[in-house]
Amino acid sequence: MALLMLLSQESPLNGYQLMQGLEQRSDGRWRPSPGSVYPALAQLEDEGLIRATSREGEAGRAFELSDEGRAHLAEQEGRRAPWEAGAEDEGHPRGQLRHAVGGLIRAVMHVGQDGTPEQVEEALKILEDARRRLYHILAGDQ
Repeated sequence: MALLMLLSQESPLNGYQLMQGLEQRSDGRWRPSPGSVYPALAQLEDEGLIRATSREGEAGRAFELSDEGRAHLAEQEGRRAPWEAGAEDEGHPRGQLRHAVGGLIRAVMHVGQDGTPEQVEEALKILEDARRRLYHILAGDQ
């Protein structure tokens, strides 16, 4: 459904662009892999909901909604896109926790990619301390 909804907003897109679009729209919380996206695209194409198209000057396949795909989406009208935060997440501690974890993961990735060996080592210490402290919370040892 997420791929169909994304293709209804932007089209045509190749598999890599679809993966990027889902990650961007979910604020990094959802990072689909090629191993999940390409089989899903093949299934959607087999079901006639999308079709492959070529774009001038670009190699590879891009995808767009078929008429059947547009009709299928119309039947789902009012359904929230999977990358959108639900009203139940807004202001809810669990939703805030998921959002915080996403931000933490992005920061860790940046340190891992761009940090010096010393910065990476410091980040590892911080993460290990945070993990221990979280388990203390669950144990009631706060």
